[in-house]
Amino acid sequence: MSSLLDAVPVMPVVVIDDVDHAVPVARALVTGGLPAIELTLRTPVALEAIRAISAEVPEILVGAGTIVAPGQAKLAADAGAQFLVSPGTTVQLLHAMQETGLPFLPGTATVSEVLAALEAGCTELKFFPAEASGGTAYLKSLASPVPTARFCPTGGITPASAPSYLALPNVGCVGGSWLTPADALAAGDWGRVTALAAEAAALR
Repeated sequence: MSSLLDAVPVMPVVVIDDVDHAVPVARALVTGGLPAIELTLRTPVALEAIRAISAEVPEILVGAGTIVAPGQAKLAADAGAQFLVSPGTTVQLLHAMQETGLPFLPGTATVSEVLAALEAGCTELKFFPAEASGGTAYLKSLASPVPTARFCPTGGITPASAPSYLALPNVGCVGGSWLTPADALAAGDWGRVTALAAEAAALR
């Protein structure tokens, strides 16, 4: 894969509370046309869920999100994650993600953070929290002074606002948590997840 940002127009940002939901939700996303998932490390079963998806749904690109501590990078890689995403970036966290050898999106929210990431050799970045940090207007203003930076904006983005982000030249994809609503997962409504994924896949 040449670029994480070109894998899908909307990167599903998924919180799994029940490991039994991991494989069905991954399959539902693939069926809907989104063969990628950012599974957040916010629950006790997250690493187990990554292992299950990696083993049973090889057609999906499975990543670990919400990497907030250096040690989590190796744990995620060992569990089978194929990429990493952090909400923010410190020197230690950046090094830990680099050491895994996996592609990763370091989190940025300011111009200085973007420049620091570029200095470290990272040109594909997460912009978080997108809406709270200025949204499309902010990213548009970055395109000229830092043209080499490309982003996956995440945080507060909706199906209605996603197209305006995707229209920007420095945005490759957006992160979306709306694709896997908690009530749909709890009810095992995988058809709803597939339908939402299909709508998102059509945005590109």
